Amino acid sequence: MPQACCATGNNIMILACSGGSNVGQLSNRAAVELTQEGLGKMYCLAGIGGRLKGFVQSAKDVPVIAAIDGCSVGCAKAILKNADISSYTHIVLTDLGIEKNKDFNLKEGDLMRVKEAVVAACNNQKTASEAGSSSKIIGCCG
Repeated sequence: MPQACCATGNNIMILACSGGSNVGQLSNRAAVELTQEGLGKMYCLAGIGGRLKGFVQSAKDVPVIAAIDGCSVGCAKAILKNADISSYTHIVLTDLGIEKNKDFNLKEGDLMRVKEAVVAACNNQKTASEAGSSSKIIGCCG
């Protein structure tokens, strides 16, 4: 289990693209496991994309969002942009060197790499915050 960077996982919204490829499903699985491990809580990206008021408002109210996209198409990023939500940490699995394909036999090593990348994004935000950055810190530990 990756080491969670924040002690208060209740304030972190985890959103995954959950698309129709291996990287979409890795995004989803990582979000589920990180929720189970206490990093934050997985929420419904489709509800935000559907512009359901309660879902959009929850995303605007939560202090931190980790958006996990499978590929550079960036569905999670586009959904957040369309909902006028701009403060979040964005992780793209293909940027981690995971090739997008239709093989749904997910590899444990890829899953660990994704989870570690999300935690690292959190830790990077925490480090920036501790360094006294005057700009708004976004991400898991901002």
